[in-house]
Amino acid sequence: MRVPPMSSRFLDACRRRPTDVRPVWFMRQAGRYMKQYREIRAKNSILEICKRPDLAAQVTLQPVEVLDVDAAIIFADLLLPIEPMGLRLKFVAGEGPQIDNPIRTSHDVDTLSTANTDELGYVGESIQIVSKALAGKVPVIGFVGAPFTMASYMIEGGASRNFINTKTLMYRDETLWRRLMGKLVDVLGPFAMLQVAAGARAIQVFDSWVGALGADDYVRYVAPYSRALIERIRSTGVPVIHFGTGAAGYFRELHAAGGDVMGVDWRLNIDQAWMDISYRSAIQGNLDPAALLAPLPELKTKVHELLKRTGTRPGHIFNLGHGILPETPVENVKAVVQMVREFKP
Repeated sequence: MRVPPMSSRFLDACRRRPTDVRPVWFMRQAGRYMKQYREIRAKNSILEICKRPDLAAQVTLQPVEVLDVDAAIIFADLLLPIEPMGLRLKFVAGEGPQIDNPIRTSHDVDTLSTANTDELGYVGESIQIVSKALAGKVPVIGFVGAPFTMASYMIEGGASRNFINTKTLMYRDETLWRRLMGKLVDVLGPFAMLQVAAGARAIQVFDSWVGALGADDYVRYVAPYSRALIERIRSTGVPVIHFGTGAAGYFRELHAAGGDVMGVDWRLNIDQAWMDISYRSAIQGNLDPAALLAPLPELKTKVHELLKRTGTRPGHIFNLGHGILPETPVENVKAVVQMVREFKP
C-alpha cells in the first residue's frame, strides 16, 4: 500500500524541499493547556476520548483551529496497542498509565497476541473524521510508540525511573527480549499502516524512554527493531519522524535506525544534531517546552535563536523538544506560531 502524495508546507519540509516559511506544529498540541480539552476531559477518561472517534477528532482539531499550525496530530495514546495484545491498561489520576498484568516471564511473552490489530480501528475512524474535516488544509500525523518504549511500559507496568525490570529481562534473557521486540514490531507496523490507510500522511515514532539506555545497548538490543518498524512504515510512502528523548549521547546511532525526519529534544543544540547526521534527514524541534512559560520578549529571543541555528537549509520543522506542559498559556503558543511565520533569516 502506497498513498498518493499530498502537497503541504509540513510534508515538503519532511522531504527537505524548500518552503515559504518554516512549518510548525507542537507535540501534545491537543491537551490540558487548552480550555476546550479540559472541558471534554472533565466528562471523559483518556481512554474514553481515545475510543470515541467523535471526541478524539474534536480534540485533534481544536489546536489546528486555535493555533493555525501546519499539521494535526491525532489524539490517541502510545499504549493503546497493548490492549489487543492481551494486557489490561488503565490510567490512574496523578500517576499515569498502569498495566495490571505486566510482562515478566517467557509465558507472558508467549501469550501476547499479534493478530488483533483491527481492534484499534477506532483510531482509524478518528483519522478519517479529522481528514474529512480538514479537507486537505493541513495533513494529519499518526503515531506509534517505538518498540523499546512499548516494551518498557509492558515490563515495568507503567512509568519508571530506573527501568530495572526492563534491563534485567534484556540482559538475562536476550532470546526472550528479542521475541518480545519482534512481536511489538508485528503489532506496531500494522497499526501504523492502519493509520496511513485512514488518512495519516506522516507517522511519528515516539521513543520516549530510549534515553534510559547507553549507546552500545541501544545498538545491540533496540536499533534493529526500530529500524524494522520504520522501514515497514516507510513502505507506505509516507514520511516517518523518529523522535527519541534523552538520546543526545548517541543521536547518530538513533538516526542510523531510520527516519525521514529526526526529532530532537531540547538537550542538544539542533544545529549540532543536524550536522552530526550530515543533513541526511530533515530535522524537527527543539524548543524547551518550559520556554513557553517565559515572558514574550524572552520567548521570542529563544525562538529566533533556534531558527537562526537551523539557517536557510530546507528540512527544518519547528516544534518543541517534548510535549506542551499543562501550565502553558495558550496565548504564548499562538505567539510562537506567529514568531515562526514572521521570522526573516
